[in-house]
Amino acid sequence: MMQSYSPIALNIKNIAGAVAQAIGSAGFIWFALRAPTDQTTSRWRPAERALPLIAAAVAVLLTLSYANLIGYRTEIVTRVGVLSGLAVAVCAFLILLARQRELPPQDYQRLRWVIWGCLIGLPALVFADAGTTTTLLNGLWPGYSPPEQLWGLFYLVNGVLCLFVSEAVRRPYVVKVSIPLRRVTVLGLALSLPILLLHQEIDHLREAISENVSLPAWVWIAIAAFLLFLISRVHDKAAHHVDRLFNRSLAKTGDQLGNAILNAENFTGVEAQLVQGVHNALGLASASVFRQQGEVYKRTASDPARDDTTATTLDRTDPMLEHVRAHHPFDLGGALKPQDSLPAGLSRPILAVPIGDQLRCLAVALYGPHATGNDFSHDERIMLAELAEKAASAFMKLTDDQLRRRIAILEGELKAFESKFSNAGSQKRPRSP
Repeated sequence: MMQSYSPIALNIKNIAGAVAQAIGSAGFIWFALRAPTDQTTSRWRPAERALPLIAAAVAVLLTLSYANLIGYRTEIVTRVGVLSGLAVAVCAFLILLARQRELPPQDYQRLRWVIWGCLIGLPALVFADAGTTTTLLNGLWPGYSPPEQLWGLFYLVNGVLCLFVSEAVRRPYVVKVSIPLRRVTVLGLALSLPILLLHQEIDHLREAISENVSLPAWVWIAIAAFLLFLISRVHDKAAHHVDRLFNRSLAKTGDQLGNAILNAENFTGVEAQLVQGVHNALGLASASVFRQQGEVYKRTASDPARDDTTATTLDRTDPMLEHVRAHHPFDLGGALKPQDSLPAGLSRPILAVPIGDQLRCLAVALYGPHATGNDFSHDERIMLAELAEKAASAFMKLTDDQLRRRIAILEGELKAFESKFSNAGSQKRPRSP
């Protein structure tokens, strides 16, 4: 029995798809106007008001491309429809570039993630659409039809855009965009060569093995899973070594600050390295140290931007410090409240670094983001954790030295008192006749 298809239902589906794609195009421009904080300026209000017209024009254009179902030639219209996607992408990208300088530093860095995601993902998407829906690219490979896996790979690359955009929108602070770009590049290199080899040889290998040994299907699944695990380990190791290559100056700076902390002669010297040393080395917006004194942490060192209007003490029971006992750096995030009286804006602390051992916390260092608006990278957090360990050792040594000096003074005073008391007793003792 032959199946019958309804041209009305098919046309409704095509029109609905065209409308949805048009709304998506307008929505992408709207996103470019408001990313990453869902706010825009009066400069872009006219562009926002024109979005419904843009959506309607794209919907009509895409709907006309389905006129071939009723006998009309639509190749030119389809090409124009595909190129309209390119025009939307270019407009959105130009809007993002124009809005960069309108944003505060931390939002500027988040917008850079969006821009780089567009720079990687949008060309791949447009290229794949042009290759699968039109003949625009046939001149690149006359007489040859690329495999579907190639277009699927380009659509997969567009996933970088989704990844970068989600990170930029989700997180209030982001690391330098060069860090994920390096890792994406390493991942691409780690995947491309094995996949290319397996794509060419997997069938031959399977046939050669099957001639001698009959393996069940689950064994091949296990082999594929092992290969994916192996590739992931290669990627992790390669990304680690690449990060070390690019962070040699950071490691050197950490060693210099650590040595200065261990050689400090007093508490002020240690705190100076934790505040001014780290502030200058990493280019931070703010830095301060709160040292434990009784039931509170008292601010004992801070960068010059601090003033008397900000908090000088922190309560040990403050919810913001609930992760201090974990003894490793932690994000403050939403734990900061207005009543904490900490600096506002870019100088507001985003990272707390406990200084102590497993039994007690001697001090807490609070750091704001980079002056450029970037968050702390993984390697920078490791460096700060190592500095905190050295600072804890230095604090304990200085405290021990103070106690030893105090004990020596008290012992000297006790000996002097005993000697004086002994001399006084001998003078009052009556002489024998």
